[in-house]
Amino acid sequence: YNTLVIFMIMVLISSIVSDVFFSHTNITNLLRQVSGIGIISMGMLLVILTGGIDLSVGSVVALTSVLCGYFLQSLSLPVSLIFSIVAGVMVGSFSGYLVSVHRMAPFIATLAAMTIARGLGFIVSKGSPIIIGPAGAGLTDFGSGSIIGIPYPVFLMFAVFFLVYFILKYTVFGRLTIAIGSNEEAVRLSGIKLKRYKFAVYGMTGGFAALAGVISTSRTGVGSPIIGMGLELDVIAAVVIGGASLSGGKGTAVNTLLGVLILGIIGNLMNLQNVPAYPQQVIKGLIIIAAELMQGYKSRTN
Repeated sequence: YNTLVIFMIMVLISSIVSDVFFSHTNITNLLRQVSGIGIISMGMLLVILTGGIDLSVGSVVALTSVLCGYFLQSLSLPVSLIFSIVAGVMVGSFSGYLVSVHRMAPFIATLAAMTIARGLGFIVSKGSPIIIGPAGAGLTDFGSGSIIGIPYPVFLMFAVFFLVYFILKYTVFGRLTIAIGSNEEAVRLSGIKLKRYKFAVYGMTGGFAALAGVISTSRTGVGSPIIGMGLELDVIAAVVIGGASLSGGKGTAVNTLLGVLILGIIGNLMNLQNVPAYPQQVIKGLIIIAAELMQGYKSRTN
């Protein structure tokens, strides 16, 4: 329960330090801001559970954002969204192909995919942001709209969370994903085809990153090739804070969501206290170290 304890401590500190932390406006903004990271983190969790990692998610967000704006210039909104998300799945599948079929190190494969996706984003946009015109009015309405005071992107984040929770908890695919990270050799010797599972988790991560790119476009009304830079580090940090092991086989959807919220609360609190951006990075890094040390201490005592 270390992640839950950290989350409760952060909420308590935030409520003491800032009297506006629990205001509806602030909570709404907090949830809206973490919705994209929350969606990507669910995919990153699946990859990390297999013992892999995906560095391309930030670039996929940028590529999807650009493609969404580009397609909307000549296509309908539903078709533009489908094409954009498919592009994200293809980038993730490309990484999965390199990792599963050619046994390339996940770090190298996804680093290459990160560079390619970011480059494609700049090529499509010609280095300039693409403004979402009237054809994308429905998309921008989604980014700024809400139901019962809860932003639409937050509902999408929780939908992805429940999907991954169900997969890991109740499906063979989820259990084998965890088993691969725990003992890949044992799973291979049992006759399970590892390639298809590794390929699938990277493809799913690319799809989730594409969804986050669509959310970013809906919030800003712009398809930009420079968004998402460094986003992969925040996503990995959220998963690690949630107690997942980078060596694979350990992690849950619930704790990952708590890790996302913890990371969001840290940033939100520092913004409320007008802490400059550079010290925020230092503080985030120290909190990540503290969270990992707590997980390591728990493992040693067990």
